[in-house]
Amino acid sequence: MLVDTHCHLDASEFDADRDAVVDRAVAGGVARIVVPAVGAFDFDAVRALSERHDTVRYALGIHPMFVDRAVDADLDVLRRAVAASVGDPRFAGIGEVGLDHFVPGLDRARMEHFFVEQLRIAVAFGLPVILHVRRSQDAVLKQLRRFRPVGGIAHAFNGSAQQAAAFAGLGFALGFGGAMTYPRALQIRRLAASVPLDAVVLETDAPDIAPEWRWRGRNEPAELPRIAAVFADLRGMAIEDAIAATGANAVRVLPALAR
Repeated sequence: MLVDTHCHLDASEFDADRDAVVDRAVAGGVARIVVPAVGAFDFDAVRALSERHDTVRYALGIHPMFVDRAVDADLDVLRRAVAASVGDPRFAGIGEVGLDHFVPGLDRARMEHFFVEQLRIAVAFGLPVILHVRRSQDAVLKQLRRFRPVGGIAHAFNGSAQQAAAFAGLGFALGFGGAMTYPRALQIRRLAASVPLDAVVLETDAPDIAPEWRWRGRNEPAELPRIAAVFADLRGMAIEDAIAATGANAVRVLPALAR
């Protein structure tokens, strides 16, 4: 099963043709699209997308780059929204949450506060977590070891082999997407080629992180088959086997994808 484990389908970049974007992905063989929220303001939007499209599953969380516009009461909103969603077969878990140590000017203490509180919610409900780990792998791992959520995905992974092993050991798959399609992205390509196959899932992060053939353009889930082909080539394996393996991994860490 071909799964886009990370797509911001609710983003304004898709306002003009959102339904067509999903149709193109499905026509290309994409069986599931996971849409994580970025703040309390779009919890209803991502849930509505899953109700409109059979392909879509959703996650609820407050993105580290959006905590500057969040308030502590949003954590209560999240907890209530999660409690209301746990019986929904389209609900995939908590996300997108984590830490960003790349973008300058972000309040790291505030990010950590929101991350920790959202991990508490994930553990309380026994839910997987979709993680943002940009330049923050060790700091995120520290909190995962502390709270021990059931697992999930380290989205857009670009850490070391040792960090990859640490995430995998805690039950997390590693998300690879458009970044690995650039020939000069040597570190990511080495990781994609060498980490254990049972630790890899595929993603687009659409509309962001466009693949090499759409550089500076809008990314979308329909690009996933070509991204999967690049991954298969890096691994020296058949595309069908790459899709089957990464799809099985996605279902393992996000069981809602099987429903």
